[in-house]
Amino acid sequence: MPSYSDAMPQTPRRPATVESAVHTPQTLLAHVRALTPNLAPAEQRVAAAVVSDPGGVAAKTISELAESCRTSGTTVIRFCRAMGFPGYPELRLALAAAAQAGRAVGWGNIGSDIGPHDTLDEIVKKIAHADARAVEETAAQLDAGTLAEVVDAVVGARRIDIYGIGASAFVALDLQQKLHRIERIVYAWPDPHSAVTSAALLRRGDVAIGISHTGTTADTVGSLTEARSRGAATVAITNFPRSSIARAADYVLTTAARETTFRSGAMASRIAALTVVDCLFVAVAQRNYKQTLRALERTYAAVQARR
Repeated sequence: MPSYSDAMPQTPRRPATVESAVHTPQTLLAHVRALTPNLAPAEQRVAAAVVSDPGGVAAKTISELAESCRTSGTTVIRFCRAMGFPGYPELRLALAAAAQAGRAVGWGNIGSDIGPHDTLDEIVKKIAHADARAVEETAAQLDAGTLAEVVDAVVGARRIDIYGIGASAFVALDLQQKLHRIERIVYAWPDPHSAVTSAALLRRGDVAIGISHTGTTADTVGSLTEARSRGAATVAITNFPRSSIARAADYVLTTAARETTFRSGAMASRIAALTVVDCLFVAVAQRNYKQTLRALERTYAAVQARR
């Protein structure tokens, strides 16, 4: 492996972006859900209406929507601007397109929440539906430019630290195992005390990756903040681009997952994060294709006799 000095030149960092300049029918509702926690309570009621029935909202006037959400037209306009639209007419058109896209792929035929009287067959269909949507929506809204910059940082890193607690720890360990198999110096730290002490030893030329669905896991945010203070490039993988972990990161990779009954913070979110992790790993592996194949062949051969 090549060595890197503390003085290794790096590309100047740009602030992590939290807004998407262009909404597509496939990504609009994921964007609304991601920004909802940062809205005022009245705006959150508008967001809830939009997510639950985009086609119905598209058919309403601004006064009708405001009344149904127990708020004012001014609040609806503020919501539109928070989502990146100049006004309500533009939001209505986008919601109509999102509703049509959902109908085209059958999203409207299966609900998300699991009820007390659902049959086992219905439970299976709802879980498969929610997980498939998490993967599809995550891939649709993943910023390729930001991902490319993260790949550059990881490929050139002296060392990579990955932080995650609870369900996110499984994602962190998955990324660690993948990168280790292609000869990257990488560590996953599911224990918060080990994570922050490791972060204190990072320096310029290193990369720290924090994984948190909510973006508010204090231990993960703390470790990423510590790593950044030591000069490491920091990456956040989160569902909420305005969260605490995003503010501690140089680069933000967002997921698009909705947790439903019995699934809070552990199932669809994990699958969405694993989608991002797989995209990152494959892009890193591709950069040195022949070396990657040799490493994978050696590691596969090493365990083959134990299968």
